[in-house]
Amino acid sequence: MNNPYLLEHLRCIPDFPIKGINFRDVTTLFKEPKTLEIIEEELCQLYKDKGITKIVGLETRGYIMGGILARRLGAGFVMARKPGKLPYQTLKEEYSKEYGTDSIEIHVDAITEDDVVLIHDDLLATGGTAIAAWNLVKKFSPKKCYMNFIIEIRDEGLKGREAIGDGIEVTTLLRT
Repeated sequence: MNNPYLLEHLRCIPDFPIKGINFRDVTTLFKEPKTLEIIEEELCQLYKDKGITKIVGLETRGYIMGGILARRLGAGFVMARKPGKLPYQTLKEEYSKEYGTDSIEIHVDAITEDDVVLIHDDLLATGGTAIAAWNLVKKFSPKKCYMNFIIEIRDEGLKGREAIGDGIEVTTLLRT
């Protein structure tokens, strides 16, 4: 898709959070009404006919468009959070990131076997978080699962899409 207006408004911060990482700052896309509208419309067009019943937003930037998209599609919204942040019983999945390890959790009653799930986050880099989210969602045995990111980083040799593999449809709005 690579909408030129969105690419124009995407900020890159070199050596953040550590030297050698070129951080794509999605906050510049969220602060302008026009960029938010473009992202919302492009996401809605991608998923309006997929029968999505739940959107899993990954902490924390995945909550922004994930929540908006859930409202637009008439779906429920599920938060995938860092450990200890959800008040009820959870399922947990650990993963590796570019600069460390982490884990995410979802409430045990968040998804059913009847759900069609869209996992949404702002950024696909190495794929560690995405794979963890997918592994977590698979524990619920939903009917179908899709995955979406606003930005996919390809220009630094990162191969997140390849790490995720072929078992799930992955879409991105921007590739850098």
